[in-house]
Amino acid sequence: MSAMLLIANSLLAALALIMFGLGLSLTRADFARVAKYPKAVVVALTVQMLLLPLASFTIAQAFDLPPALAIGLVILAAAPGGISANMLSHLFGGNVAMNITLTAVNTLLSIISIPIVVNLGIHVFAGDGSIVAVPPGKVVEVIVMVLIPVALGMAVAARFPSLAARADRPVRLFSTVVLVVVVLLSVYSQRESVMASLAQLGLPVLLFNVFGLAAGYGLSRWVRLDRPLATAIAFEVGIQNSTLAIYIAVALLGDFAFSLPTSVYSIVMYLTAPVFGMLCRRGNLSARMAQPDHLHNRGPLT
Repeated sequence: MSAMLLIANSLLAALALIMFGLGLSLTRADFARVAKYPKAVVVALTVQMLLLPLASFTIAQAFDLPPALAIGLVILAAAPGGISANMLSHLFGGNVAMNITLTAVNTLLSIISIPIVVNLGIHVFAGDGSIVAVPPGKVVEVIVMVLIPVALGMAVAARFPSLAARADRPVRLFSTVVLVVVVLLSVYSQRESVMASLAQLGLPVLLFNVFGLAAGYGLSRWVRLDRPLATAIAFEVGIQNSTLAIYIAVALLGDFAFSLPTSVYSIVMYLTAPVFGMLCRRGNLSARMAQPDHLHNRGPLT
């Protein structure tokens, strides 16, 4: 088995486990939250589906990135939010229930958005035909393989709720560890390429990451969503599913070079996210302390 195929299979297995864990925490009521908080969902989808791809194209062109790296940044922008966003939201005072809902919705919508955004990136940055477009059917297959474990997790939770409740936390912790280990091993296996591209990609990836976090939070507050919702949305759109992005680059485009922006991002986001989270938590606590006691348990604005 080639190293590339081994990486792809390992990433797919990690994705399946992670999404199964997400399914254990999902119920049909979570999808009703889309209708209950439409403003929050619209903000998140606007940033995820429109602003992030636009930012990736703009940054890639501004830094004159080579085609493979520019397309890799576009792949990263097209990827939905990851499970790490849920964990970070929990740590820093975000509305985790909204994160869970948005992760499921964004992953489902990525069946349509990923082929459009990635193939547009290929057209813009490699219009000479040197890079073959990603077949939409292949992307659908990948996303369906990712969504099947979610459905299985939801089925287990519906049939055995007490078991799912007990298993939820251990599975989330274990899947988080697996996610980090698999991504780090993937990056380590191509460490020479990653280190060689770090100087070229460091600033563009940092700008992209900070833009996602800031746009998610800033736009949420601009439309008067409360701080926990704004924190949740910021992490959801600012922390991409790097495992899925690397898998698409490796398995569908067949070259680790396309995953280099995501590999650098996997390092950068664990530096920026805690700093951003501490700022959010500080704001959340300050806002809560400033409220009268009878308003402390007020639900989120819609």
